[in-house]
Amino acid sequence: MLTPCVLLAKWTFPSLINATLEDLQQGLHRGCFNSFDLVNAYQERIRQVQGKARAVTEINPDALAIATFLDKERNIGGKRLGPLHGIPILLKDNVATMDKMNNTAGSTLLLGAKVPHDSTVARKLREAGAIILGKANMDEWADFRTGVLHHGYSPYGGQTHAAGVSADLGLAFAAIGTDTGGSISFPSSFNGIVGIKPTVGLVSRYLVIPASEHRDSVGPMARTVRDAAHVLKAIAGPDSADNYTSAIPFGTLPDYVEACDEKALQGARIGVPYNVLDQATDLWKKGGPWADAFHKALKIMKDAGATIVEANFTRAGSDNSIDRDDSMTLGADLMTDLPNYFAQLIENSSDIHTLADLRNRTRNAPAEENNLWGTSVWDDALDKFGFNNTDPRFWPSWQRLQQLQGPDGLLGALERHNLTAIVSPTIYAPKMANFIGASVVTVPLGHFPANTSIISNTDPKNETLVMMAPSIPFAMSFVGRHWSEAELIGLAYSFEQKTRVRGEAKRVIMPEAEITVSSCYA
Repeated sequence: MLTPCVLLAKWTFPSLINATLEDLQQGLHRGCFNSFDLVNAYQERIRQVQGKARAVTEINPDALAIATFLDKERNIGGKRLGPLHGIPILLKDNVATMDKMNNTAGSTLLLGAKVPHDSTVARKLREAGAIILGKANMDEWADFRTGVLHHGYSPYGGQTHAAGVSADLGLAFAAIGTDTGGSISFPSSFNGIVGIKPTVGLVSRYLVIPASEHRDSVGPMARTVRDAAHVLKAIAGPDSADNYTSAIPFGTLPDYVEACDEKALQGARIGVPYNVLDQATDLWKKGGPWADAFHKALKIMKDAGATIVEANFTRAGSDNSIDRDDSMTLGADLMTDLPNYFAQLIENSSDIHTLADLRNRTRNAPAEENNLWGTSVWDDALDKFGFNNTDPRFWPSWQRLQQLQGPDGLLGALERHNLTAIVSPTIYAPKMANFIGASVVTVPLGHFPANTSIISNTDPKNETLVMMAPSIPFAMSFVGRHWSEAELIGLAYSFEQKTRVRGEAKRVIMPEAEITVSSCYA
């Protein structure tokens, strides 16, 4: 039985925007608050910013009841409780749950559709004692509906940065994201948080609404490396329902929390592919703030005992043939993987069974605004290419993409220079790893200064997403071999402890609700 906090030294609980898992568990263990209080506070924080952030599509109506049950478990004692017990987490809205919430992938057409049971990720989180607080917004169909979009779209008025916004603003302890071409790494970068994009196959994708079985990855987004590692530890591992997890090479998974070693940079060989970084973008330019922060980071790592190595890629850029292979293989996966998901639904509210069905329903649903957005990605898959990923035409294109990021890119550089990891500004990281399904850990690096010129994208509805402006954060990513998450987490943790830049930028919106712990003593 827990006893109230009545010791001598007063314990100061941080704001929920900065609270770590250790902070939350200390408060719960000492009886300073309970999971019911925590869920209440997070729900109020969501309501306070929802009008502007639109980060959450729905709150789990059973969250408070679940919290009450978990509080009773904690109070009774006698059962060993894991670190996530009673901790609220948000799921991106393509991670399916069998409960009262929807699983929509950002589309109105999946409202009311039901899965036979929880996705493996949701099940593992529940088994670890986590409270699934709600669903985070996302680009519709993970941004694989149309090429018209510059910054993502959903009929619910949100996009893929929602999980990152949720984690940064403390709308939950952490969020689960998915990544096909950067949707963990980029939102983590631009929201000043940590994101882990695991090797494809480390975390089951079973009943995660797919885009590409060859590229999709599910991973944590949190405010610190250690917190993200705790979540990864809970969700990683083999699953007979996702045969990609059978490739996991470990009999026992590494302890990703124990991998958080402040001395991990000492003796590490860190490669920098300068010929990739020479390809300037609007956000990354030589002499710009992101570049300056990155070069300072290299010095910090060198001072910590790492060896910094020039590790250029044999082939640094893309071309029309690669872009075609990319589109062709993605379309083939969509034609295979979405029907496989639809076939598992026990309630299929829109009677969708194939990609062609999905396109037809989307074109005829007013809420989907087809006149503005169209369905060009699906049009290419169905009409331009017209085959799925079991067709022999798939494999030559896929092998060329493997060559690009394998021997000619990331994997070749790692082997040639005997590197622990490649490091790069996050804006380049997905294009190093997404085709081959390699691991990426993103950690805050800094933010754009007050004199930054604003760069934004405007879509056909005249809605604008600001890409670069004063105070917007940016990040650095450690990119490694398949199954190298433990090493990358160690490097990212070591760097994080030496820099601690998260939260330095001024936020435009800030929730105010907190937990009252004035009577709590350490």
